[in-house]
Amino acid sequence: MEMRNAVAAAVSCILFMSSVAAAADKDGKLPLDANGVPCKGELDGALQCMSEDATKNSSDRPYRRAGHSDGRLAGPGRGFGLGAKQLIYAAVPGSIIVFDVKKNYEFIKRIQFQWRPAPLPLESVSAMMANPATNMIYVSTRGHLIALDLLTEKVVWERAYTPGTCCERGAILPDGKTMVVGSDLKDFHYVLDAKTGDVKGTIPTPMSMFNHNMVLSHDGKIDFAAPNGNTMTIADVETRKPIKTITFSDHVRPFVINHDASRIYANLNNLLGFEIADVKTGKVIKRIEAPGEMWKAKWADPNQHFYGHGAPHHGIAFTPDESEIWVPDAINNQVLVWDNTGEWPVLDMSKSIKTELENGWITMGLDGTYAYMGSGDVVDVKTHKIVAKLRDEFGRFMNSEKVLDMAFDMEGKLVRVVNQFAVGDPEAVKARLAAQKSAPRK
Repeated sequence: MEMRNAVAAAVSCILFMSSVAAAADKDGKLPLDANGVPCKGELDGALQCMSEDATKNSSDRPYRRAGHSDGRLAGPGRGFGLGAKQLIYAAVPGSIIVFDVKKNYEFIKRIQFQWRPAPLPLESVSAMMANPATNMIYVSTRGHLIALDLLTEKVVWERAYTPGTCCERGAILPDGKTMVVGSDLKDFHYVLDAKTGDVKGTIPTPMSMFNHNMVLSHDGKIDFAAPNGNTMTIADVETRKPIKTITFSDHVRPFVINHDASRIYANLNNLLGFEIADVKTGKVIKRIEAPGEMWKAKWADPNQHFYGHGAPHHGIAFTPDESEIWVPDAINNQVLVWDNTGEWPVLDMSKSIKTELENGWITMGLDGTYAYMGSGDVVDVKTHKIVAKLRDEFGRFMNSEKVLDMAFDMEGKLVRVVNQFAVGDPEAVKARLAAQKSAPRK
């Protein structure tokens, strides 16, 4: 551990060397080399003092700072390949499968978190969350909530809580200390200690039986709890009390909220599209449907069968700047894209994305560059083109609706994790609106 800390300190020192040297020049002081001696020239990447002439880069005498491609920065015996990682974790019953984003989604490994004897089936996976504060990843199953340490990849704890009540979709508050996790199709949400799994309390949702999907507002203050029913409960996380309900026209399926939690966009049974609700008034204000010829006759025909979620779609996502809304079309095996830059969303069929397999979820990746389909397809968000496919160690397409895009530092510590519910990003939305405002009128 001391060696790791020393390496990390050296790397940090090198990364900030240029700014430190510049500050020293302004103060009239010379920067110090690795031995603490003032340098009259320039410090290179290994904190060695070089003359200014020796560090000038030219075609005749190319120059690169020592250390910029030096495997020693990764620590003794750790090789040249070590560095910050961006990985995809996809949960399936009994295990998590890991892919390397920077190596064209190459399969890395399978992490087993649950064992069962052959006669017993593995518990189905209902959710997955990750937490930089604890460096843990959490898997909800129909029966347990399981926490794994991301560095050791071992199960830290496994909880069943009251039998028959665990567990559903969940989210972690911004401070990383507390989790809100849905009960298994019951009328409350658990509030849990993210480190230990201990119960801090519950949030009752008496009008929303059969809790299934949920979303937290960006600030972690508001819990949106959707049942396998038509009435959603909105609750205050701090007081753990429901503050409002909104009733949609049919059973609520996956849903998303916008960046400031002022609107809800919800998939419903018997609708290819979504309904929009205003949080302040508690009313549904708009119903958005795909063209009827695309789906209504097919859906009305009881002899036709579609991907098994019992709805024409299952999944909805904002791009980070909320310029688009993506919805999987289970009837036609495609992803529909609505332009969301005007007063109301407008379907743009020129941006639709044909998927090879059934798709029941969309996760927008870190920074919104790529989107990850439940079908295993990886889509370039800007071009709307499939650019890769997630395949396991046997070459099989991944089929998981529990996918996380996560960034790690050189020491294997989780530093960022995607919002799995594809909620609009406040900064990205602000930047888009500012650009729209300053753009010249046509």
